[in-house]
Amino acid sequence: MATAKTRDGRGRFLPGNPGGPGNPEAARVARLRAAVLEAVTPAQMRRLMKALMEKAINGDVAAARLVLERCIGTPLPVDVLERLSLLETILGEKQNAN
Repeated sequence: MATAKTRDGRGRFLPGNPGGPGNPEAARVARLRAAVLEAVTPAQMRRLMKALMEKAINGDVAAARLVLERCIGTPLPVDVLERLSLLETILGEKQNAN
């Protein structure tokens, strides 16, 4: 069974490749986001954030997590000992090179 060649020798798509279907949900999500933006005023958003911050400050862990994730991003899983070992190895190699 022969198939049309769609990539070059380096794995890149050849000209004329139709690509994939994309994200079929993207249009629906965009419409929902637009509806939310139309329904919520900036003043309402400020009130919402103030209420959420107040809950977070008063010990609501879920509220604190939401505020932190939205402000500084979701924490990345990190193996601290593995990173420490790697950094020590790199530093040792640099010291030995001098």
